[in-house]
Amino acid sequence: MGRLRGFIWLFAGLIVAGLAGIVAFAALTQAMPEVSAQENAQLTVDVVTAARLIPVRTTLTREDVEITKVPVDTVPEGAISTFEDAEGMITTVDLYPGEILLDRRLLAPNTTTGDGRMALFVAEDEVLMAIPADDLLTTMNVLKPGDRVDLAISLEFPVNREMQAIGAESAQGAGTTRDEEPATFCVLQNVGIAAIIGGPNQQGANQAPLTGQAANGTDRPRALLVTLNPQDAMVLKFALDSEGIQSILLRAPGVEQPFDMDPVDVDYVINRYQIPTRVGE
Repeated sequence: MGRLRGFIWLFAGLIVAGLAGIVAFAALTQAMPEVSAQENAQLTVDVVTAARLIPVRTTLTREDVEITKVPVDTVPEGAISTFEDAEGMITTVDLYPGEILLDRRLLAPNTTTGDGRMALFVAEDEVLMAIPADDLLTTMNVLKPGDRVDLAISLEFPVNREMQAIGAESAQGAGTTRDEEPATFCVLQNVGIAAIIGGPNQQGANQAPLTGQAANGTDRPRALLVTLNPQDAMVLKFALDSEGIQSILLRAPGVEQPFDMDPVDVDYVINRYQIPTRVGE
């Protein structure tokens, strides 16, 4: 009788142990996905996000975006991960602060479509204008799409313009020539470069050496494409058609406020630097 009782207790103990093992196994199995999910949540990657509200047709600069760490399992397909991949690209939709940049919502300004045209966005109140790439900054391949620049022009202006206007007919009849003096002025400020035609920037290469041809053997840039309101475009065309000498002034990233720049001529230089103009002064 005692031996039978012992077997009964042994059998009951085995049953209890088996049940405990089953319960433990079920608990571990349920906990493993939670642990895996927590581990995945702790894994993060860098993505580029909008630092502010960015309207459609904006050429992105470094100040428009920022690097943000997000969980790896929340990154959408096509997310941009570096500044280099975002800078200079054109937005095809409005982007909101904190929004992850996706490659399908950006367009390279120097993309050539099937019909050979440049894929550029121009606002309804703007026109696209090509200007010569003959200034020193451009020929050195310093500029790139997305840069903000000021356009300075040196141009010959008639001396005593009012008197010449009165006697214009008599001066022409006598065959006299008008006296002219050069002056330099800033014709436009805070102009965005939409694209660069020719040179390494159009090919997507890095900045080229400061002298000679680009590192990849391409020619220097031939033209800059800028977006302007129509009246500003007419003013710039007049200055260039009048054989004005163009210089491009590159702004620091993020600087968009107007500068106070006075036109400079020979009188300005004389007065500013107190240059003697007569013998004995």
